[in-house]
Amino acid sequence: MGRTREAGCVAAGVVIGAGACYCVYRLTWGRDENEKIWDDDQESSDTSEAATETGKGVKANIGAGSGAKVQGYSNAKAEVSLGLESGAGVKEESRSASQSGGGLEAKAKALFSTLKEQASAKAGRGGRVGTISGNRTLGPSLPCPGGRGGGCHPSRSGARAGGRSSGKSKGKTRSKSTRTPATTWPVRRGKFNFPYKIDDILSAPDLQKVLNILDRTNDPFTQEVALVTLGNNAAYSFNQNAIRELGGVPIIAKLIKTKDPIIREKTYNALNNLSVNAENQGKIKTYISQVCDDTMVCRLDSAVQMAGLRLLTNMTVTNHYQHLLSYSFPDFFALLFLGNHFTKIQIMKLIINFTENPAMTRELVSCKVPSELISLFNKEWDREILLNILTLFENINDNIKSEGLASSRKEFSRSSLFFLFKESGVCVKKIKALANHKDLVVKVKVLKVLTKL
Repeated sequence: MGRTREAGCVAAGVVIGAGACYCVYRLTWGRDENEKIWDDDQESSDTSEAATETGKGVKANIGAGSGAKVQGYSNAKAEVSLGLESGAGVKEESRSASQSGGGLEAKAKALFSTLKEQASAKAGRGGRVGTISGNRTLGPSLPCPGGRGGGCHPSRSGARAGGRSSGKSKGKTRSKSTRTPATTWPVRRGKFNFPYKIDDILSAPDLQKVLNILDRTNDPFTQEVALVTLGNNAAYSFNQNAIRELGGVPIIAKLIKTKDPIIREKTYNALNNLSVNAENQGKIKTYISQVCDDTMVCRLDSAVQMAGLRLLTNMTVTNHYQHLLSYSFPDFFALLFLGNHFTKIQIMKLIINFTENPAMTRELVSCKVPSELISLFNKEWDREILLNILTLFENINDNIKSEGLASSRKEFSRSSLFFLFKESGVCVKKIKALANHKDLVVKVKVLKVLTKL
């Protein structure tokens, strides 16, 4: 009985010692600085494996000599008392006990190596998800959920994922010297949430809301969206009346004074669509001189200038408001010479509107024009420019005859349009040279003009 009791005590001591060693490992060497989360089922499997290893150690120690039994028993008692001490003291004493060299210490070291292998295997499972170290890694086609101010936090989530995959090496990444800076996601500052799409056809109450927004806001982005929305709706006749009745013309026209060229362009486009309506022209005529002045002084061939010219062309289709622009005739002809292809075409359409009103003939032919204007009667120009300049000449020539201005040629200066088109004779020579033009439409137009001379 004595031998059996002694063997049982040794076995109990070995079991208690192994458990104490495991506690020491968890408290000191196995402590994860990143607060690693262990699963319950994995812990239970680790415990069963530790128990199996301990049982093997018990069987091995039972067959050993008595000296080894006494030493194992005393060492087991000493290591059980380690759990009651502080962390630092436990670490130092456990290291000193392991260095003394004995059967139980060798088994404890083997147990520690087994546990480390299991821990590395668990870390390997997390590594299969992806290589994430400190920074959030995303697929190339997947945007960050927090890129627009959402709930994800790149630095925190990256740190947690890195802790699960990298094991004890995560302690290095958490140090101040090697810490990876947090990823900064570019977030566009939110603009005003406009309640409608710019291509929606709105009812009168919705148009009133858009006009209220445009009247109260100073944000260029909101002003641009509101003007485009109103301009698109003004393309429909029923909305042209609705915008006018809601007092929208003054609200839109007040933005002519803004310094932003994009806002001025959208303003002219909206007023241009509204000007198709005759009643709207009566409201817009208040601002026609201001539009003309801005169109002449803005950047040459710019989008603002083209939008302003289109508005002036629509406003001069009828004869009611043409006299408001008579002071700008020299500027129109100067712009006709200086502008590019599209500016030339738009200016000629505007001037043709004046030539179709005989009452404006005297003021038109008496204005000063650059002599280089004669270069437009050249076969190198395309069909559209040639047809427009021939129409311009034809209308002026007809008006001079109908108004009887040919007899009062002395009142016109040599730099006037009258002298260039009627008296110099250069224009007629240029037109005759176009009689052999390769374009049939241009050739027919030339023959029509020559028959009226």
